[in-house]
Parts: sequence; C-alpha cells; structure tokens
Amino acid sequence: MKVYRSLSEFTPIPNAVVTTGTFDGVHIGHQKIINRVKEIAHQIDGQSVIITFFPHPRLVLFPEDNDLKLINTLSEKIKLIELAGIDHLIIIPFTKEFSRLTSVDFIQQILVDKIGTKKLVIGYDHHFGKNREGTFEHLKHYGPSYGFEVEEISKQDINDVAVSSTKIRTALAQHNISIANEYLGYPFAIEGIVAKGDQIGRTIGFPTANIQVEENHKLIPADGIYAVKVLVQNETHNGMLYIGNRPTVEGTKKVIEVNIFDFNKEIYSEKIQVNLVQFIRGDQHFDSLDELKHAIAKDEIASRKILL
Repeated sequence: MKVYRSLSEFTPIPNAVVTTGTFDGVHIGHQKIINRVKEIAHQIDGQSVIITFFPHPRLVLFPEDNDLKLINTLSEKIKLIELAGIDHLIIIPFTKEFSRLTSVDFIQQILVDKIGTKKLVIGYDHHFGKNREGTFEHLKHYGPSYGFEVEEISKQDINDVAVSSTKIRTALAQHNISIANEYLGYPFAIEGIVAKGDQIGRTIGFPTANIQVEENHKLIPADGIYAVKVLVQNETHNGMLYIGNRPTVEGTKKVIEVNIFDFNKEIYSEKIQVNLVQFIRGDQHFDSLDELKHAIAKDEIASRKILL
C-alpha cells in the first residue's frame, strides 16, 4: 500500500475506486465498505483508494472539547488499512481552512481533479464538505456530470445493533472488551514505547513494561486488569495489563503497564503492541504490598486460563 501525507503527493490514476471518511477503529462496518471498494476495483481493473484525515476533524473544529478519544492512533489506522488490502491511502491534513471547502468543491477539486474517481463508495449516512452539507443524494446528483458513479453501503449490524465507532468507545469505557472486539473484528490494541517506570512490580515478583502511548487522544479503556496478547520483537506472548493510578502505592498519575508471562528480555525504548482479550477485574486499593501481590497472583492464574 502506498501512503500519501497530502493530496499534492498523489497523481490521478485510471479507474480509481474511492471511499472517504475518518475510519476510526477500521471496524467491521468500515471493513464492509473497504471490501466493496476492493471488489469493484477488481471488477473494473482499477485501484482502491481511501481518503482519510488527520487530525480527526472534531479535534480541529472543537479544540476546547477534550472528550473525544480515538480508537486508533494514526499509525495503528495505517497498519489496519494496509492489512485490509487497500492500494492507496491518502491522509489529508485537516485544517479549519480545509473544513470550509464546500461539498461541490470537494467533489471537483479532490474526487475528480486530484484522484480521477471512477466509482465512489460511501457508508450509510455519510456527510462531507462545509457544515457536512454533502450527502449521498448530493453525490448521486453531481456524480454523472463529473464522470463517476456512487454506491452507498447500508448499516452493518451485529445482533440487531448498528456498529459505530461511538458504540465501540462506549464498550471500552465500560470494560466490555468482548463487545468492542466483536464490533472491531479484531482485538482492541494499545501501541507504545516501553519506558522506565518506578519498578514497583519488580520488587513484588511481577515486573512490568511501562507503555507510553504516542498520541494524547488515543482511547485508553477503563481502569483495571486485562488478559492480553503482547506483540514484542515480532513474537506474541501472553500477559496481563494494568491500567490505573496505582492506589495501593498512592500513585498520582495513570499508568499503562503490562506483565509479560515467561519473558525476561530487556525491551526499554522498544515499541510493543498489547491486544486486549478479556477484562479480569477493576482497579482496587489494597492495605499492603503483600495483599497486592496476592491479588496479582490470582490475576495471573485467571489470565493464563483465558489465554490458553
């Protein structure tokens, strides 16, 4: 997959089959759209193109709103789209100036002039352009005069619930990892660099890797203990993840720490990926380090059973 960090890097291609959106999560609804884009591209001997935006539009348009947390960092999103088999990914830098582009200008200047769109595939209730004025009907009206066709993909449902990035975020905030993973179509992941922590875990027999996440707006699930799979040095290991403020040792800031089972390599400054499998328990305050150690030992037993 070729990745372009601006429209200026991209040269129009014949038979471009395009979709556009923020694609936060690259969840099963997004995957349905992506698969259709690939299918059409194959049918017309074309190439698949995704247009997405960075930063997320809401972070630019509502900078005072700190509530939005994103399922993927940009690097995670790129990796997921590449795994989905897309040919071209265009990441448009989203600015306030860009947000003022009308839907007609978006069609003319981007879809037609910069990309050469032959077929556009969009998700249910997709909006684009200034004030989100562009709609499926809008595209159907203008498409023929600009030489491209438009197709809308219906809602993606699981158990009669429409899948959305918002519902996945809510599930993660409520410890509901199984629902989040079902909607995503893959395990929710946290990526980051291993940094040196206080090494308290080491003193009680449970050394942990302290994970520094690369983007402030990355969604971190609710505090607690999780059974996880850890990708480190191109190998997958079982482990348990802790998210919380470490109340037993009077911690003052949230940490993300993973204990990797049967692993004793030095991995400071390395990038690792932690895939969440199942929630074990919420964060708790213990009266002593011995009580904490006993609880963590039980967490390890529970995690190992889950990860067998």
